[in-house]
Amino acid sequence: MAVIAQSNADLPRLGILMMLVAWFIFSFVDTGAKWLAVAGIPAFQLAFMRYAGHFGISIAMIARGGITADRFKTDHLWAVVSRAVLLVTATLSNFYALQFLPLTVVSAIVFSSPVIVCFLSIYMLGERVGPWRWGAILLGFIGVLIVVRPFGTTFHPAVLMIVYNATALAFYSMMTRKLSGIVAVETMQFYMGLVGTLLMLPFAIWTWVQPETSFGMLVLIALGIFGWAGHQLLTNAHRFGTANQLMPFTYSFLIYVAIWGYLFFGTIPDFWTMIGAIVIMCAGLIIWKREQR
Repeated sequence: MAVIAQSNADLPRLGILMMLVAWFIFSFVDTGAKWLAVAGIPAFQLAFMRYAGHFGISIAMIARGGITADRFKTDHLWAVVSRAVLLVTATLSNFYALQFLPLTVVSAIVFSSPVIVCFLSIYMLGERVGPWRWGAILLGFIGVLIVVRPFGTTFHPAVLMIVYNATALAFYSMMTRKLSGIVAVETMQFYMGLVGTLLMLPFAIWTWVQPETSFGMLVLIALGIFGWAGHQLLTNAHRFGTANQLMPFTYSFLIYVAIWGYLFFGTIPDFWTMIGAIVIMCAGLIIWKREQR
């Protein structure tokens, strides 16, 4: 009995470890995409490769149990496809903005998504929001303004793409919550890859730029592999720990991209970006704490 209790106690730790590794992998995706974007690779091409690799691996995973039409069917096709479109367009806007903005600025704004989810849940899910959550929503909005500085000389229009990214991810998160348990993870992964590949293919062909080096091509191919691996780890982490246990560790992504931004691009987050990121993190953690209760 003591062995079993110890084993069960270790499960959340395993989930946390998987969460940390998942966001570590996602930081590679964003860093690789920025490195390629700076080198002149179009955002459409980056997004296509991100989802083409994802699509290929998803088919291979489903094929292990035999490929039949029934394995690709779902009674919630419209919702699954809409969810995929939200993530694909968020990815495209993210990759486009990375050409112009530091990794830390992009990631800080994207992590306002939980705050947006809280705000949308009032109207879309009819959830009751108390004064603490309203305060967190306001705090998150202030944090985004600090990072964006819309009336300052450092403002770049590309931040609007990241604001869209955060909003699309919020809707994506809410749809994932509604589909969880009624649509298989493999099915959602398959349609995500399919939709992303089909949507981006014509634009990728039109704008295609061949990387100048074999290493550049390797990084381009790795976008899809790492993207799929990150989502698999993220999904499986929730088998071992609850969302409330895992959520605070998503902010490890901000640390990862700050390190890669310095090592690969020589960028150091300025004072206001750091303050804004901390404010956004505090808002997200307040919402997380209230959901625990």
